[in-house]
Amino acid sequence: MSTTATLATLSDSDRLADPNWWRQASVYQIYPRSFADSNGDGIGDLKGITAKVPYLKTLGIDAVWLSPFYPSALADGGYDVDDYRDVDPKLGTLADFDEMAKALHDAGIKLIADIVPNHSSNRHKWFQEALASPKGSPERDRYIFRDGKGPNGEFPPSDWDSVFGGPAWERITEPDGTPGQWYMHIFAKEQPDLNWSNREIREDFLKTLRFWSDRGVDGFRVDVAHALTKDLTEPLLSKLELSAANTGVDGFDDGSHPFWDRDEVHEIYAEWREVFNEYNPPRTAVAEAWVHATRRARYASPQGLGQAFNFDLLQADFDAAEYKEIITRNLAEAAATGASSTWVFSNHDVVRHATRYGLPQVAKAKAGAKGQDGKDWLLAGGPKDQLDVELGERRARAATLLMLAVPGSAYLYQGEELGLQEVADIPESERQDPSYFRNKGVEIGRDGCRVPLPWKVEGTSFGFGDGGSHLPQPDWFSKYAVEAQDGTEGSTLELYRKALKLRRELLTGEELEWVGNDNPDVLHFKRPNGWQSVTNFGNAAVDLPAGEVLVSSAPLEDGKLPANTTAWLR
Repeated sequence: MSTTATLATLSDSDRLADPNWWRQASVYQIYPRSFADSNGDGIGDLKGITAKVPYLKTLGIDAVWLSPFYPSALADGGYDVDDYRDVDPKLGTLADFDEMAKALHDAGIKLIADIVPNHSSNRHKWFQEALASPKGSPERDRYIFRDGKGPNGEFPPSDWDSVFGGPAWERITEPDGTPGQWYMHIFAKEQPDLNWSNREIREDFLKTLRFWSDRGVDGFRVDVAHALTKDLTEPLLSKLELSAANTGVDGFDDGSHPFWDRDEVHEIYAEWREVFNEYNPPRTAVAEAWVHATRRARYASPQGLGQAFNFDLLQADFDAAEYKEIITRNLAEAAATGASSTWVFSNHDVVRHATRYGLPQVAKAKAGAKGQDGKDWLLAGGPKDQLDVELGERRARAATLLMLAVPGSAYLYQGEELGLQEVADIPESERQDPSYFRNKGVEIGRDGCRVPLPWKVEGTSFGFGDGGSHLPQPDWFSKYAVEAQDGTEGSTLELYRKALKLRRELLTGEELEWVGNDNPDVLHFKRPNGWQSVTNFGNAAVDLPAGEVLVSSAPLEDGKLPANTTAWLR
């Protein structure tokens, strides 16, 4: 896109052909099993997505990011992939995928597919072949198998923990029935890690990238992009030694961790970039890489994936100084690499930000990479006296409106445009997330942000489908339904629609200029085109600068900007 044109001046076909469409795109994440159910089986599907394309077009997004839709036993919500080049029969067929992709493209919406390269499922044909083959075989070499410790190999090769709890190694039974080797799984035992030192793995994923690109996929979200390459040279460090040496986020800040954020991973993405550039416009990619801030730029390199998720705002308190530091730092990092930044508040892995911002703000917790994320509140059963729903919604609206004004790509998660809260009270018998079952009392899991969307104010599943829903929907979903908000002035849905429409009209260039003021609770910046964004993080209304108010996250008070509110002006 030229520096003088805005997205609104481009036709749908021009936007689709623009090689830089991703730099300031509004991307909407769909978790397919929870978006829309076309056949009443309680599970969302591809036909359900196709039927909702008019809704997506009216929302005003530029692209859809589709979470995994591949054949899967759902040991980890679809991130345990049985076949990388097919569609889960419960979600549809390849023909349904093609129909969905065409409908999105006809509506001027790009399609980003989730790809899961660190691990397959334990049902993948390769892993089944590995189990049926002897130690040292080519079939075993597709994964990471090691002999165990102890006289009879009865102990795992290391004491590492998996992300989902329990050991990171699982012992197999050999084809002759005897106890055998151990395989590595950073996540669930149903997700064996692939061996990316094996050339066959690399070639097969290049084939997969071309397979989906040829079917109309415009880009890829790369799951756990920082974990593919590993150095398992003996002796393996103990988890105590790893913890003592770790100075980064989910890894060392110098690339020396045995499996997180190793430098060699960028050799893989350089090859992927060659494939992306075979297409016109080139395919795009964004890395999910929980790495030290100083290491993120390599994933976002134009010679690599091109973009990397920046989770800094997601982890931040609702605080003006913290927001300003994060935005300033990340824009500088993006400018240094030639990439554009990414911004996100909610996704399929975290507590919805309308809930997080309604909880008491505390000092950052030592809760892994995700920091303060509402986990303690959920573990306590989601006590209502700790959650200020109105405050959470107000701050979430203000935060999102600010985010949509910042240069870079804005990633939205299905349901946030409705102001949906996290569903805290899901019975154990109906939970699905493996992190809950492997870490009871420590990890509440991610089911609460994956509950199927409410489309109508009534019905067995609030319009999600003709049957029930695979996760229980609370009664209070009714007031958040699309039907309840559609056309209702002041609703969160209409705020998102208006803001996304204005964003297209106003976006040009990637510059941001901070405007100084005497109030530390106010963030004010200018964008090209005479566009200004002002956010009041404080507890009292403040004066607005001169200009026409284009949109505000809450009604103004006698011409003043209320507390916890953002406004755009020109």
